[in-house]
Amino acid sequence: MFDDDDMIMISALQHAMFCERQYALIHLEQIWAENRFTAEGEALHERVHRERHESRRLFREEYGMSARSLKFGLTGKCDLVEIWLDPNTKKPIRVNPVEFKRGRKKANDVDRVQLCAQALCLEETFSLPIEKGEFYYLQERRRVSADIDDDLRAKTVAITAQIRAINACEKTPIASYDKKRCDACSLIDYCMPKYATKSVRRYMQNQIKAGLTSLCESC
Repeated sequence: MFDDDDMIMISALQHAMFCERQYALIHLEQIWAENRFTAEGEALHERVHRERHESRRLFREEYGMSARSLKFGLTGKCDLVEIWLDPNTKKPIRVNPVEFKRGRKKANDVDRVQLCAQALCLEETFSLPIEKGEFYYLQERRRVSADIDDDLRAKTVAITAQIRAINACEKTPIASYDKKRCDACSLIDYCMPKYATKSVRRYMQNQIKAGLTSLCESC
């Protein structure tokens, strides 16, 4: 069991799966920068997370619902939680997390791990098993179902342990440049992955040379 000081934000799992260095820059070094993708994503979640509640006789919708798991040491907010109630006891009998995304369905498990982390928290909150969740992809304008199976649960627990290991050593991983991933990252100017394999001396020489060239051109 974990206490409040050991909690990991659910959103951090997505950062770590995308890039461990990005995770460390954001969560250890407290560096953040916006680009178009992060701004659009933040705007979408702000709209969804304005906490409101909608209910019918045996069905409830909870937007921006806080959730946490002491067993796994996870905490965060769920975009939408759908809750079905027992007609006799009015207690929850089924819970379905729904995560809103600005883009399209991804081929990897980055989004699914985030949804699974929410499910782990909600299972602890409601004492109910959660076998499925859903995504709403804004660009596709449709909901997509996702299985919360054993493999996904194991992957989610593993990335959580990975994050704890990074936190324990308090060391930001060395950058490794990947064009598709790095060029889309809002932290590329802080991370400087292209220079990770170059010597500091060569990097400084190039920067000085570029500065002198710019100065000469302005004369």
